Amino acid sequence: MRADLEPGPADLDRELDPAPAPGLDRALQQERDHHDACRAALAAMVEGAQEQVVVGEDVSASGADAEVLGRRFRSDAKALRELPPGPLFFGRLDFARGSGGDHAGQSYHVGRLRITEHPASPPLVVDWRAPVARAFYQAGPRDPQGVRVRRRFGWAPGSTGEPHELTGLEDEHLDRQGESAAAEGPAPGSGSGSGSGSAILTGEIERPRVGPMRDIAATIQPDQDDLVRRDLGTSLCVQGAPGTGKTAVGLHRAAYLLYTHPQRVQRGGMLVLGPNRTFLSYISEVLPALGEGGVRQSTVLDEIARQPVRGTDSEAAAAVKHDARMARVLSRALHARVRPPADSLAVPDGSYRWRVGRADLERIVDDVRAEAPPYAVGRERVRTRAVRLVQEQAERRSGPRNRSWSQRIGRSRPVTAFVDEVWPRTTPEQVLAELLGDAEALASAADGVLDAAEQTLLLWPRAPRSYRSARWSAADLVLLDEVAGLIEHPQGYGHVVVDEAQDLSPMECRAIARRSAYGSLTVLGDLAQGTTPWAAREWPVLLRHLGRPDAVYAPLTVGFRVPAAIVELSNRLLAALDVDVPPARSLRADGQLRIEAAADAAGVVETTVRLAREALGRPGSVGVITPDAGPLGAPALHAALTAAGLAPAAADRLGARLTVLPATMAKGLEYDHVVAVEPAAVAEAEQRGLERLYVVLTRAVSRLDVVHSWPLPF
Repeated sequence: MRADLEPGPADLDRELDPAPAPGLDRALQQERDHHDACRAALAAMVEGAQEQVVVGEDVSASGADAEVLGRRFRSDAKALRELPPGPLFFGRLDFARGSGGDHAGQSYHVGRLRITEHPASPPLVVDWRAPVARAFYQAGPRDPQGVRVRRRFGWAPGSTGEPHELTGLEDEHLDRQGESAAAEGPAPGSGSGSGSGSAILTGEIERPRVGPMRDIAATIQPDQDDLVRRDLGTSLCVQGAPGTGKTAVGLHRAAYLLYTHPQRVQRGGMLVLGPNRTFLSYISEVLPALGEGGVRQSTVLDEIARQPVRGTDSEAAAAVKHDARMARVLSRALHARVRPPADSLAVPDGSYRWRVGRADLERIVDDVRAEAPPYAVGRERVRTRAVRLVQEQAERRSGPRNRSWSQRIGRSRPVTAFVDEVWPRTTPEQVLAELLGDAEALASAADGVLDAAEQTLLLWPRAPRSYRSARWSAADLVLLDEVAGLIEHPQGYGHVVVDEAQDLSPMECRAIARRSAYGSLTVLGDLAQGTTPWAAREWPVLLRHLGRPDAVYAPLTVGFRVPAAIVELSNRLLAALDVDVPPARSLRADGQLRIEAAADAAGVVETTVRLAREALGRPGSVGVITPDAGPLGAPALHAALTAAGLAPAAADRLGARLTVLPATMAKGLEYDHVVAVEPAAVAEAEQRGLERLYVVLTRAVSRLDVVHSWPLPF
């Protein structure tokens, strides 16, 4: 095996015999020196960005231009200042001299952002999203893409980028038809989980999970890279089995689109939607680590929260409110307020009085209704067209009228009274309160859409005195958002990333679709993990509700995170889930699965404490996932573990070694070692209990212990 140890482009064609330790030390030292140069250049970039802010404030342009420029400079400076500490590169590409193209004979370090000593100078580090960096993820012996050597760097776990923390490097010679060479120091891990033959890559993938989710810029696989680099005009639906990195793919695609289409995406903004705030906390550091701040990360409930949630619904009532048919009911209820005029319109104008006949006014209302604009837009169209008829009369008598005259007539009391009569001003709260509080109004709007039993579920037992005092439920907020969208379309985002999308209801999908300015979406999920009563069983139906039936469907079935033994266990549940999802497979042959039976609940608690204590003796995070209620719920296990001196944390505390959480909070999270408590109780607790159990069983990155006293449901 031969190794290239010299990093400079001038030595790309030089091949050395296997190097002794001093040669390896020299290669490492050269790379450490290069990293020092990168750190100095980055510090200069931060200082230069701050100087641009000062200069931008005094720019000799219009006030508006100066404000836009200043905002851009401040944003760039803030992003650079807030970069988390860490290695500035993770790989290097050496292109062969005779490879052709612009990069022949060149060498590029690849990192999370571009670093250069001067904007016109060659980069010290190229951004992983740059076109040239794609070869780092896609090149291989069969298609080297001009790359002669791909080098990976091994950094100490938790590295802040200090020189001594660069511990090893590996070289893969892509021009040798499958022969590879490596020059390695102490890599951060070993194994074959990634299937690449790279100990450094495998060690990074399998590194213990403690704290928030990490970016995967250094470990993106070719099929993941294809999805990350999809164009902005393509809406993407990723069906990802557990451990395939679908969430990471979505976040890295967000970063890629911000890099590739900065003006279009940043103008509208980027929205990342997750299932709950715990999940958002878990992923919160990924985009900042990639140099992308200012991305709104939220939940659907937070986005539509027009009112505080103070009421509750039965599961059956909530299911009706989340049904797509409610869109038609609400549209009827809103537009039932539109009515024909009762009389003609007389508008005084100095010594004149202009009159518009009832038939003409009826035609205006009918025409606008047929055009079906947003309700608020329709109201103004009615006003504008009524004023136009008045203006035509005035101009026939005494010549043209200016804009101020039209505005005065439009605001006049007779015109305003006419508009209020035929197209009254309203609010979403008023429309929904009158619908849910009035059986007759509900029956009229739901006729032929909802049956009598469904209408009864929707109807409030007692209408509030005013919509302002209504106790709105979480499902009501979805309906309020629908009515708000019917009244006036909201301003959309440049791109929306939706994770755990399989749990969305049709009405929630409609709320998301309204927030996509260009219909550009990245939809992530796993049908096998659908746990809400309205969870999707097939993607085409959900994509239609999102307004993107043409979205590209991309399944990810090869896992890098969950070991094969755990994947095989969870695959046993798939046949019972009634979803068309291919079984997952894992490239990790390591990992551990143990199933321990106990005689009763007390035995389950005792066994759980013992297994948690054992798990804490190994590196990484430990998650004890329990049923939501009962003697084996999270409070009881938390108390038992606390009494044993193990200091467990609650689910919302990131970075703890030992966490206790109920099954309903486990989605999207991951732990090195999971203790799954009483699976049958999880499965029996809710309508989609088996799907919930599927989620629980796939949270483990390395080891899974299953503790039970009831018969196992798999």
